[in-house]
Amino acid sequence: MLNLSSSAHCRSYRFSSSSSAYPTSSHCGQHRSAVSSISPKQLLSTKVCAHSNRKTLWSVVCMQEGVVAATATPIGNKTPSKKLKDDLLSVESPMECKDTDRFDIKRNESTVSITVVGASGDLAKKKIFPALFALYYEDCLPEHFTIYGYARSKMTDAELRNMVSQTLTCRIDKRENCDEKMEQFLKRCFYHSGQYDSQDNFTELDKKLKEHEGGRVSNRLFYLSIPPNIFIDAVRCATLSASSANGWTRVIVEKPFGRDSESSAALTNSLKQYLEEDQIFRIDHYLGKELVENLSVLRFSNLIFEPLWSRQYIRNVQLIFSEDFGTEGRGGYFDNYGIIRDIMQNHLLQILALFAMETPVSLDAEDIRNEKVKVLRSMRPLQLENVVIGQYKSHTRGGVNYPGYTDDKTVPKDSLTPTFAAAALFIDNARWDGVPFLMKAGKALHNKRAEIRVQFRHVPGNLYNRNFGTDLDQATNELVIRVQPDEAIYLKINNKVPGLGMRLDRSNLNLLYSTRYSKEIPDAYERLLLDAIEGERRLFIRSDELDAAWALFTPVLKELEEKKIIPEYYPYGSRGPVGAHYLAARYNVRWGDVGLEK
Repeated sequence: MLNLSSSAHCRSYRFSSSSSAYPTSSHCGQHRSAVSSISPKQLLSTKVCAHSNRKTLWSVVCMQEGVVAATATPIGNKTPSKKLKDDLLSVESPMECKDTDRFDIKRNESTVSITVVGASGDLAKKKIFPALFALYYEDCLPEHFTIYGYARSKMTDAELRNMVSQTLTCRIDKRENCDEKMEQFLKRCFYHSGQYDSQDNFTELDKKLKEHEGGRVSNRLFYLSIPPNIFIDAVRCATLSASSANGWTRVIVEKPFGRDSESSAALTNSLKQYLEEDQIFRIDHYLGKELVENLSVLRFSNLIFEPLWSRQYIRNVQLIFSEDFGTEGRGGYFDNYGIIRDIMQNHLLQILALFAMETPVSLDAEDIRNEKVKVLRSMRPLQLENVVIGQYKSHTRGGVNYPGYTDDKTVPKDSLTPTFAAAALFIDNARWDGVPFLMKAGKALHNKRAEIRVQFRHVPGNLYNRNFGTDLDQATNELVIRVQPDEAIYLKINNKVPGLGMRLDRSNLNLLYSTRYSKEIPDAYERLLLDAIEGERRLFIRSDELDAAWALFTPVLKELEEKKIIPEYYPYGSRGPVGAHYLAARYNVRWGDVGLEK
């Protein structure tokens, strides 16, 4: 079924300059397919035909390689665009194109039903519903869609709408008709109370969904915003009792995907009892961040970077994540996982794989994910000697007392769970052999940031070494990709200070997004939800990719727990354990976020 109800401007790939923009094509014409629910059997044929049930209105055009086109003749006083909304196109094989008399326009229209499982939780309230509203506000959702909240809490439709309305905001740069848009969106939101392990409750949900789908082709997306220990029950009940009978069914699964290789494999095997791999969308919201999405564009579409992207010119790569707050009452959840599982094994490792991968054959999801898997399989399993762990302790600053990790009432007093970790990883392939990839992640640090820092090698035989003295790091070029906050890309270069003398200065060539682009940057959940609806899997994690990621971290995680390694304690609001600096120094590296910033 070809869905033409999403706005064309929602996903548009174009080059822009300060003076003009030159549209090349909407996303439908490039790496995304607008034909989201053509079956594989239909794609075996290289021709796709589009028509409606009114032969007098549309001329059918069959084109090569799955491209759909049609010519329209106005009837009466209705414009072709108006008729396009009224008569949704369908996609059929060439054999089916011969018979148009049996075509039922209502039966072949499609609708998307989005069910947020765990709708009363914080993630749903703070991220999922606001992201769905933002997509609706930008006209990115299909014409026919319904949103259902599902949770154990007793709630009416009106109570759900009231809860959701508290967190909805409009784009800063597009506030017109905001209240009207909110009202229209909330009318599409409904609620059903039920147990996560009850097929009967999901059967009742199925009946309600069918009422709203009104006989159209039903496509259903289930977002599991629930604890991992009830994933399988919810998936089993949803697939057996509330799957689509004539469209696609997809399930978004939130991390954590297990605690180690064994539990992750067990979770995957359990999911695959009820779902195919292409129905499972494992979400890592960091892959939806604007600057992470821009990584491949920066590297593969700029000639100046690709030749430098190797061991020949890059001395080290740093992936840094820091938060300026502690567990804040979430210690019970966090204590079961720790910072390595929570941040490093997924967020930072995914960014590393995107950064280090070879050029994919195309922008197709499988081609990109294939290259990421190759990187992960080329990496050495993490060794204990290349890991430093820490845990924040209470600290008084400016007359304010900040609690330590074990002061959290939900955390055991003798907990050894790390709230900070630094690690050195290596990729054993021709491009990256010998280049240290340093990761650092922590809570209750001095600032909040997520960034990639690429430190280049020193200039051989540098004529200006005497101007820098013995600290050659002051002369090192560095590319910084700041993922959050204040999204930016900047390159540190050496420059002469104006004047009669020869004094050198370190300057930034800076692309600050808030200055260069007036448009508000979409939240990562908006991009990923839209991808899931469209069936685009490029930013979701495949099962073999997940296996390779856990294979790197599982041995050291088990060793840390079996040997009960005591973390190095650091004050709340500090830069973290001193051991992280010794780890970097072992590989002749200085952390880029310490000491060199002005």
